[in-house]
Amino acid sequence: MDATSLLQRQLISVSEFRCSAGPDDKPFVERHSDHSISYVRKGSFGCHSRGRFFELVAGSVLVGHPGDEYVCTHVHVCGDECLSFFLAPELVETIGDRTDIWQIGVAPPLPELMVLGELAQAAADGRSDVGLDEVGQLFASRFVDVVSGRAREPAATHARDRRRAVETALWIEAHSHQQINLEQAAGQADISPFHFLRLFSGVLGVTPHQYLVRSRLRHAARLLADGDVSITDVAYDVGFGDLSNFVRTFHRAAGVSPLRFRQASRGDRKIFQERLALH
Repeated sequence: MDATSLLQRQLISVSEFRCSAGPDDKPFVERHSDHSISYVRKGSFGCHSRGRFFELVAGSVLVGHPGDEYVCTHVHVCGDECLSFFLAPELVETIGDRTDIWQIGVAPPLPELMVLGELAQAAADGRSDVGLDEVGQLFASRFVDVVSGRAREPAATHARDRRRAVETALWIEAHSHQQINLEQAAGQADISPFHFLRLFSGVLGVTPHQYLVRSRLRHAARLLADGDVSITDVAYDVGFGDLSNFVRTFHRAAGVSPLRFRQASRGDRKIFQERLALH
């Protein structure tokens, strides 16, 4: 089993697991250490848990409850890949900590969960500007809603709440060149990260991380158009910690690379004309 840590936060951590076990490998007992939800993104495996047996395929969700034992088997297919979210007790208490929900063992491939699982994978791969911690909390909350059969009412927003969202957006904008995570932004609003995520998204229509990334892109576009700063320096100056991530994210937003955007800003109209012609 190969495990790679993708994110470590106070309320949530994310890892990807790649298992190469097959029919000839002997199963062994494992134990869940945290509340967790693991989205199966590839392959298949069986799971014995709490006296029941489950077959998991792409789109299934392995559900962990602290202290519960389970045994995974690979009788039919060799190997699997999972994207796993481990949740702190405070987060579980906020979204719903009913024991019967967290001890179901496995959730089958459900459209309500599969779409968020794929969004989470896109965030993990750098193909989305949604934060991995944000989509992890949304995924966990949606899991609880679906399994419990409850429909979560949209949160009512009062003037004070809207002011909190706006003031935090202004703070994110002013500090977008720094490394900001969901917990830090929620601290500015003085509410829990989970409730802050719902509040900010409900008021402004984007998640805090999306707003952070788009603020960085706005500053980058200004620097590319107005100055002679190298593209590498632009990337780091506006807050991207990785040049390739900046180039990929900018291209996804602008439809052209940062270099081509700079050329277009200096009079090369053919670049955007070519883009328009493609559509």
